[in-house]
Amino acid sequence: MENEAEKPVFKKKNLSEVNPIVGKKRQWKSLKQILAHEKTLPWKESDVTYSSVNAPPSLKPAKKYSDISGLIAPYTDPHTKLRYHNAEEYQTIRTFPMDLTAGYLALRGASSIV
Repeated sequence: MENEAEKPVFKKKNLSEVNPIVGKKRQWKSLKQILAHEKTLPWKESDVTYSSVNAPPSLKPAKKYSDISGLIAPYTDPHTKLRYHNAEEYQTIRTFPMDLTAGYLALRGASSIV
């Protein structure tokens, strides 16, 4: 009988959203508010904060999007190096002059073709 009474309780009954001392409801903060509050506090260089935590690089390859429509692009034109989604976009890319192709590559941040 005593073992049943001493089972671990995962939800503490004395904790609630209303502070029993003050009688005020707990106020939730957004991440933006937490980051702003962290910047005002005196931190050492070795302390870990929300803004100092770096995530490891992703193991998944980055998604490639079409330079024309913005849809996921499974294909790349070997001549212009522009990415495209379907055959319709490929036909459009083939009609582009070189200066327009260079502009699309510059928007993507890729090196322009020579």
